[in-house]
Amino acid sequence: MRVIICSLMFLILLQNATMALTCRPTAPDELGLFYRPDAAERTSVGKGYVLAGSVRSSADCSPISHAKVEFWMAGPYGEYGEEFLETLFSSRTGAFRLENHPPPPYFGRPPHIHIRVSVPGFRVLVTQHYPEPDSTAAVFDLVFVPK
Repeated sequence: MRVIICSLMFLILLQNATMALTCRPTAPDELGLFYRPDAAERTSVGKGYVLAGSVRSSADCSPISHAKVEFWMAGPYGEYGEEFLETLFSSRTGAFRLENHPPPPYFGRPPHIHIRVSVPGFRVLVTQHYPEPDSTAAVFDLVFVPK
């Protein structure tokens, strides 16, 4: 019983420490040349790489539901096109999940996924996610700043 209580207390402390770390605003990055608004609403444009996370406010780390999260990336052969664009909305708990092919490098650029997040009352966040080499999944929280 004592081990279970200690383990539970450790998990609570770890969760609180993690939440404190994840409330720093996500670093912005360039929009890139291939952004197109109003991409199809879907959660998958391929198989082999899963990007998940949560959308949160930098003010108090609260989850942001119904945030519009837009993704675009190069296709498997380094080309951009409508079939590699998607829009989804964060869940009631701020969560999002997208599945796609592993993004390829191209023209000297490392593999990356472009992301644009918007919701009323917050500054638009434009950033990029850079997968670790040979990874098949990542957690990438999107923390943005109220207006």
